[in-house]
Amino acid sequence: MIELGEVQELLLKRIKSSGAFLGIEGVEDPEEDVLLPGKELEESDKPGDKIKVFIYKDHSSRLIATKTIPYVTLGTIAHLEVKEITKIGAFVNWGLEKDLFLPFKEQTVKLDRGRKYLMALYIDRSERLCATMKIRDYLRQDSPYKENDWITGTIYNIVEDIGAFIAVDDQYEALLPKEECKGVLSIGESVSARVSSVKEDGRLNLSIKERGFMEIDTDATMIYEILTENDGFMPVNDKSDPDEIRNLFSISKASFKRAVGRLLKNGKIEFYKNGIRIKGE
Repeated sequence: MIELGEVQELLLKRIKSSGAFLGIEGVEDPEEDVLLPGKELEESDKPGDKIKVFIYKDHSSRLIATKTIPYVTLGTIAHLEVKEITKIGAFVNWGLEKDLFLPFKEQTVKLDRGRKYLMALYIDRSERLCATMKIRDYLRQDSPYKENDWITGTIYNIVEDIGAFIAVDDQYEALLPKEECKGVLSIGESVSARVSSVKEDGRLNLSIKERGFMEIDTDATMIYEILTENDGFMPVNDKSDPDEIRNLFSISKASFKRAVGRLLKNGKIEFYKNGIRIKGE
């Protein structure tokens, strides 16, 4: 059976003025064949050849074949550029002459023309090929990564109460928890992170922090720099509210206490009144 949205190897059955008709070997019904336009034929193409083509629909919604393989096919994910934004949706470049339609309901963020976003290909209720930014169901959970491996990925969704959802290598599912989401993150942004854990179902939890003593040193340096910017004093200590600490330093209270302990041990700071200050200030 000829499958819409997929790459197939089909048999060249006959050549007409409009092009070549391709079909499944052994299926003799001409109604089941699909046209490969004449402009795509080569002089060497002849009946009996097997040709690798992609199946999509023309402007009249008829199945048609092309030797050009688009950037995305059914079951795959790719970075596609937004070419046009209209009142009915957006159109994206997927490598074929006719741009691919991205419906409003399949968009997860306000789009910028000319920017690339991760998208998948699906068939809508009208049997049309369309793009979607809702790619979670297209991601895999069998990544080769293990705890403490460093990865790169693309943010494909952000949920304020949960965190940033990331497609590692554009194919594996991962989450950067909300407490790790420092700074301004945006859908489509590329990130580098460490695998903090691997769930039983294979999904990855990520962290943007380094591990162990490296993390403590990084936090300690950050706290010292903030103290310097605030005349050497901050009204916060190891008994302060965790939310206050996170608002000031974007780290957990536990990480704050470890970093402050490192600074105290190295003689860089001291407790002063209800806060900490650079020693000697």
